[in-house]
Amino acid sequence: MREWSFADRRIILREGSIVEIEADALVNAANTSLILGSGVAGAIRRFGGPSIQAECSRLAPIEVGEAVLTGAGNLKARHVIHAVGPVFGEGQEDDKLKQAVRNSLKLAQKHGLESIAFPAISTGIFGFPIQRCSEIMLHTGMEFLRLHDTPQEVIFCLFGADAFDIFHDTLTRLSAPASDR
Repeated sequence: MREWSFADRRIILREGSIVEIEADALVNAANTSLILGSGVAGAIRRFGGPSIQAECSRLAPIEVGEAVLTGAGNLKARHVIHAVGPVFGEGQEDDKLKQAVRNSLKLAQKHGLESIAFPAISTGIFGFPIQRCSEIMLHTGMEFLRLHDTPQEVIFCLFGADAFDIFHDTLTRLSAPASDR
């Protein structure tokens, strides 16, 4: 685990499965049709139950970069935020990933959620490079926490040691004083 703090807010890196996280909201790396298929979405469907997909079906479709909130079914979290990241190669991917992260954080803020857990959005079947993802997601999260009081805790839950190490190295670099970079 690795942590970065700003005032009473913090970013935490954890390795493991996002469905095991106890947080006010988990973020699902969604597709525009909000079909809970494979990867993070599949795990959320399996562990959360059918009520999540039923809510998603009523909210779909949404655009790349957008995010919507549903209940969390049987998960330990209270809510699921479904954020659509970009498919690598579709154009303007960096901006679209920033939008997905920012819109998820705005939803958490709007609903008074204190903690939110993100996976590495778009790095699975959408093919987004994990290093680039870590830089965009961490920078966006740090920037949001500097400007807003909620959420107070942003968790990045990385599946596998390689993904964790990349996010860890990026967070270490981004949180170093400017003179050390």
